[in-house]
Order: sequence, then C-alpha cells, then structure tokens
Amino acid sequence: MSDTDNIRTLVLRVLGEIAPEASLGTLNATARFQEQLDLDSMDFLNVVSGLSEATGVDIPERDYPKVATLDGCVAYLASRLAGAVVPAEG
Repeated sequence: MSDTDNIRTLVLRVLGEIAPEASLGTLNATARFQEQLDLDSMDFLNVVSGLSEATGVDIPERDYPKVATLDGCVAYLASRLAGAVVPAEG
C-alpha cells in the first residue's frame, strides 16, 4: 500500500468518526466534504483537528480550503508528510 493509499484511508477513518452515518464509499473525491456529508463548520474543524492529531501535521486556517475535499486533503497531507512514515490503519 502506498503512502497516498494510507493517507486516503486515514482521512476516511477520521471522516467516519465525525460523520458515522455517511456513506464514505460513494464520496466524490473532488467535492467539498461539508456539502457532501452535511458537515457544519464545527464538524469540519473536528475533521481538521482529527487529521492533525493522527498525522502530527499542523493545518493552519489559511490551508482549510486545501483540505476541503478528499483529493485535496490527501495531496496536502502527502506533501506535508513527504518522507515521513504514515501509519496504516490497524
């Protein structure tokens, strides 16, 4: 499994913790989480916080638009974690 796959799995796990009723298997990777999953701003902050805790990556508010979609989030975290080991879910 590639680092990108591990990051994608991690992002989906965090989203599932915040929105357990969401159907993450049908998530559009380029559409905003908030619209797809009906997340309010506090839910989105919880997603960002969960990702920060899980990866150790600080995500400043100015970068929130970069992590608003699955593809954007994976690309952002991959670039910030370049060279770091991303733990697989387990």
